[in-house]
Amino acid sequence: MSSVPDVRVGDWEAVGLVAGREINTRLKSKAFVITTAATLLLLVGFTLVMKFVSGGSDATVGVSGGSVALEAPLKATATAIGQTIDTRQVDEAAGRAQVDSGELDALLVGDGGKIVVVVKKEIDEKLRNTLNVLAGQLALNQEISDLGGDPARVSQEVAGAKAEVRPLEPPYDYNGQQLVIGMIAGILIYMSLLINGQSVAQGVVEEKSSRVVELLLATIRPWQLMLGKVVGIGVVGLVQMAVIGGAGITAGLATGVLTISVSAAVSTVVWLVVWFLLGFFAYSLVFAALGALVSRQEDIGGVITPPLMFVILGYVLGISILPSDPGNKLVEVLSMVPLFAPTLMPMRLAMGGVPAWEAGLAVVLVVALIPGLVWLSGRIYRNAVTRSGAKVRLRDALRAS
Repeated sequence: MSSVPDVRVGDWEAVGLVAGREINTRLKSKAFVITTAATLLLLVGFTLVMKFVSGGSDATVGVSGGSVALEAPLKATATAIGQTIDTRQVDEAAGRAQVDSGELDALLVGDGGKIVVVVKKEIDEKLRNTLNVLAGQLALNQEISDLGGDPARVSQEVAGAKAEVRPLEPPYDYNGQQLVIGMIAGILIYMSLLINGQSVAQGVVEEKSSRVVELLLATIRPWQLMLGKVVGIGVVGLVQMAVIGGAGITAGLATGVLTISVSAAVSTVVWLVVWFLLGFFAYSLVFAALGALVSRQEDIGGVITPPLMFVILGYVLGISILPSDPGNKLVEVLSMVPLFAPTLMPMRLAMGGVPAWEAGLAVVLVVALIPGLVWLSGRIYRNAVTRSGAKVRLRDALRAS
């Protein structure tokens, strides 16, 4: 008698086959291509808009006659109080015409001994503050001259006089670009977990409702099917995340919108990828298990809403608190809790100032949680995925043999 060779597929080979099927199917789908392209266009468009917006000044002021001497002091005063003012030397008649047409926000006239400003109707409050500070400086200089002093020397001494600050702890240096990058990182992580995580649950229900899962489970084990689906969709999400994050950082550096170092930009993308993988793997295991409890697509929302709320809550807390309070203690603590770390920690890391031990602890806790999720989700999936019809109760799926 001839023997039949054993053609059974190995455990990890089976996982690879399922993952490969998911990758091939989803990478070629129109939804993936359109979503990725649209996100890239929005991100690059946002970068270009920021380039044009950030390139302007707060006001353009004309100087004429004797007020030409105030051009340099005006710019210096504006810089000292955090404003950017462009100046333009014009004769008074042309300057008044340009103020009337809107080309100039204001025109300085007179002999330069005091501030006399011409505007069309009302003066911008920021520009008013700058001019008031300059007017005060001119008045002070005049008093110093009347007393026989040197206004230039006094101004130099005043400018160099600063309060000595002695913090008990060294402060973290957050700049505007880091804050923006942190918010963008949070949005990308949130959207990726939301879209790709739900895709796992939808894929499980689709196979269950079409009875395809019964054919697949005749060849491979339930945990192999579940893990292969999670890995496959995760790889697709990772590709999308890396493309979007890399393109965004590259566009920002190329246009000059981002002036952070290349190493800091690369670090942001790397952490973005790390936390996408950790967050997606942890949450998708849960979504796959809960998706196996139902047999209809319309029932998915009800079963995955509880874990999805942690993703949403972490994102909402980060996006609403961190821009105004990057060092918030509540967010700092929650960013190390595995349920919230995938959305909060990448925001904080992109902003900078996160101690290495906090980042390391957050990673370790999520990694330590994943084996438990694999076991728990595998048990629920195995006991529920072949049971069609009414929704399977979580308690029954957990205790079934």
